[in-house]
Amino acid sequence: MNNTYSFPGITLMITHYNRSSSLERLLSTFKKLECRFDDIVVSDDCSKPEHLETLKSLQPLYNFRLITSPQNKGFPGNINKGQDAVKTPYTLYIQEDFVPSALFPARLQDGLQFMNEKKELDYVRFWSHYRYPKLKPFGKGFSETVYEPWGMSHLKFFMYSDNPHLRRSNFFEKFGRYKEDIDGNISEYRMSLSFMKNNGKGLFYDEYDTLFEHANSSDEPSTFHRSSWKQSNKPWFRLLRWNYLRYKWLKSTFELNFMRL
Repeated sequence: MNNTYSFPGITLMITHYNRSSSLERLLSTFKKLECRFDDIVVSDDCSKPEHLETLKSLQPLYNFRLITSPQNKGFPGNINKGQDAVKTPYTLYIQEDFVPSALFPARLQDGLQFMNEKKELDYVRFWSHYRYPKLKPFGKGFSETVYEPWGMSHLKFFMYSDNPHLRRSNFFEKFGRYKEDIDGNISEYRMSLSFMKNNGKGLFYDEYDTLFEHANSSDEPSTFHRSSWKQSNKPWFRLLRWNYLRYKWLKSTFELNFMRL
């Protein structure tokens, strides 16, 4: 018999754009895992009519509030809009193309416990593409992210990420809103710099690729694509990539210390 997991004070907030099947998969998985949230918000970024119709048909099944937009404002505007609709102290943020594993609910309980006990914590990250460069063991498989000023990895500048995480719902009051009218990846990067500038405190799950699957079907593919030269192992491209990463490190160091966000 499955456990029922109750998460008082948490709103599940999901951003959505033209991937209603992925959204349904995410919501149905949480239902199968018997997770109960105080509220569920789906923030839609002016999806096509057929996807909006699907979302409306899903509302009575999963009891979520649908926040729509008359025009597409891009990912930064969509996440801002969704966060504005949250009324609980905590927000569990997930994009629609993630699928939680059976391990996740217990780890979310741990994250909520940590944030209730440690008021200085701003957020807890549950998934990532890579391990954060500098981690300090915290407990129950989580570590605190630590900025190492002279560490040479450019990844250290992504102390915050919009991958699945739990955050305090007043997050924007401390770190500002996502910058709109710019590329979503740049907006996320600037949010991370603001997080670091304003002494944000976050936890990172050590087994970072076990709690979610980032699943994109051929019918609803990811909108993110890496340039081929960033993935090639040919010597010339490896040299080019090395120089590019050193440039990124210098640029980010300057922006973190001198740029007004």
